[in-house]
Amino acid sequence: MRFRAFWRLLALLPLAFGLAPIGKALGAAAELGVRHRIDVMVSAEPDAPILSRLRGGKGELSLTVRLSANSKESKFFGMLRPSFPDIVVPDGAGKPLVRQTKLWEEDVCHQRRGLPKVTATQLGGHFADGEGRIEISALSRHIGLLVPPDELTPGIKLDPGSDSLGAFYAFRAQTRNSRLNVDLKIYSIDCPLESRQGRQGS
Repeated sequence: MRFRAFWRLLALLPLAFGLAPIGKALGAAAELGVRHRIDVMVSAEPDAPILSRLRGGKGELSLTVRLSANSKESKFFGMLRPSFPDIVVPDGAGKPLVRQTKLWEEDVCHQRRGLPKVTATQLGGHFADGEGRIEISALSRHIGLLVPPDELTPGIKLDPGSDSLGAFYAFRAQTRNSRLNVDLKIYSIDCPLESRQGRQGS
């Protein structure tokens, strides 16, 4: 009986050693956190007035984006106001007015608690001068106020995708009259979390 129990013990040893690397791998995976990056791009619909009247013309745009990123390690809430001067109206809808540009990025790795909440609330600017000038003043609607003539409708969900920066979720805001699109891409970038001992000792 002792002899048989001894051989059973020997048979279990390789299994125990084989599970050790798996445990280490699971522990390493648990230490992965995330950083978020948000990019913006502005384009025009095929029926946009600037494409039919001002191809090759110059202009500028400014944008207001409300951002809420409430991780424990990296809290942010506020308005981002990027501006884009020296825009040249393309000769077709397939080319953007504003190429994809980084809008915001976290510099702290944190635990995964969902995506930041990001909303385009205002788009303004102008194209050309003189009689052919086109003004852009698009706003999202607010309770208790009249619907803006050039309403900016945010939160249009686009298909997720992947590019050279990684996988992303995308949302669009579109203006009613000027027919412009503001696309926001949210990237989730894997990163190593600091150990608990390291955080307590700091």
